Amino acid sequence: MKTRKVIAALTVGSMLLCMSGCSEGTGDSESGDSGSGTPAAEEASAVSYADITLGEDYTDLEVTITMFNHRTDLDSPDYGGVTWEEYLEAFHEMYPGIDVQITTDTNYAEDALTHLQSGSYETIMGIPAVDKADLSTYFISYGDLDTMSSLINYATTWEYDGEVYGIPSTATTQGIVYNRAVFEEAGVTEIPTTPDEFISALLKIRENTDAIPLYTNYAAGWTMGAWDAYIGNNATGDPTYMNNGLLHEENPFRDYGDGTHAYAVYQILYDAVSLGLTEDDYTTTDWEGCKGMLNAGEIGCMVLGSWAYPQMEAAGPNAEDIGYMPFPITVDGVQYASAGADYCYGINRNATEEEILGALIFVKWLTEESNFSYNEDGLPITPGADTKLDFGGVTFLEDEPAIEGEEDLLNELNAESELNINNGGNDKIQEIIEHASNGDMTFEEIMESWNVRWTDAQNSLGVETN
Repeated sequence: MKTRKVIAALTVGSMLLCMSGCSEGTGDSESGDSGSGTPAAEEASAVSYADITLGEDYTDLEVTITMFNHRTDLDSPDYGGVTWEEYLEAFHEMYPGIDVQITTDTNYAEDALTHLQSGSYETIMGIPAVDKADLSTYFISYGDLDTMSSLINYATTWEYDGEVYGIPSTATTQGIVYNRAVFEEAGVTEIPTTPDEFISALLKIRENTDAIPLYTNYAAGWTMGAWDAYIGNNATGDPTYMNNGLLHEENPFRDYGDGTHAYAVYQILYDAVSLGLTEDDYTTTDWEGCKGMLNAGEIGCMVLGSWAYPQMEAAGPNAEDIGYMPFPITVDGVQYASAGADYCYGINRNATEEEILGALIFVKWLTEESNFSYNEDGLPITPGADTKLDFGGVTFLEDEPAIEGEEDLLNELNAESELNINNGGNDKIQEIIEHASNGDMTFEEIMESWNVRWTDAQNSLGVETN
């Protein structure tokens, strides 16, 4: 048992730090657990993610920690997969003294930022959209990038200055969740691989079935952000595009004329709405209700990340009818799909030493022992682990990080242009639906307005373009 020895070492480390200047960089932030958290970023480095052997170390630790995340569906006993309650029961078999209190939120992306800004936030959080330069303000480092890259996939997702601040809960790819039975009834015999083929498939669904061909999920708002995820690897086949090419490209929302890039992605949505291939009233869409509708064959498909796949399977008796297809864009004869981390676990740097230790153990257990990613049809987080997701013939790509010095440039361009690409830019996608439905603005006009806003932002920030 290492608990007493390690806690004592951490306490000594805390005393030494205070002797050298406690006021530097500590602020007034407190852990959401006890209200008396000791700033512990430096102390916690005495125990890293790599140091912990699950089931052997710290099994007598007694501490209460909190966790805040977006998976509200795992709260329900009716969820078709493993629930949070069941995960905690399994965890407590190994660590009975670590009490994990989990809170979930349907408006997580915004509320998580509010929690951080309040200064009093949970021990473990799914890291929201913060600047990478601010990661160490809120979260501890799990370890250096070289070490963590050997232990987990997607270690660069929340890496800054060589330190890793987030561990993925699962990893997803980007495609379209659909009902196989609906597509078969419609006479769609092959998975669409281009925008034209996809629109043709939706037309067949409208003509030959009673299902809504494409459900937009407009009313939920946050679901609209899914469309941004396809403009990088999926639409270009270039893993440097999202964090480099897009930032420096002139008029990135122009028509390339070959069914690729951002223009082709967003045009699919505009055309589907304008042709009447979506729900009758986009303002009345129902996120929770649509899961059962897709399962029952009342909806043909929805554009969502692979994280949605198991939720649709679990929403009714027809799990075998649910499929997941690549996004219908082909680049030079090849289909690509992004592979990347879903929300990543960050640990509160202002929690107490005991809370941080408990959080490290729980995060490592979720990553290595719980089968969470596998259960959620995700891509593996631990190298070599299994996955149920199969995209035969599709090339997976992971976004490469920004070049040194431009780690936050995408965030800056997003803020300046107010387009918020891949950063909660739901309003602009909703506007595509609105204009397509009302017929008061052509798709070309929408894209041209985005190009103007992006160019103005580039000029304002002094970004070199090519």
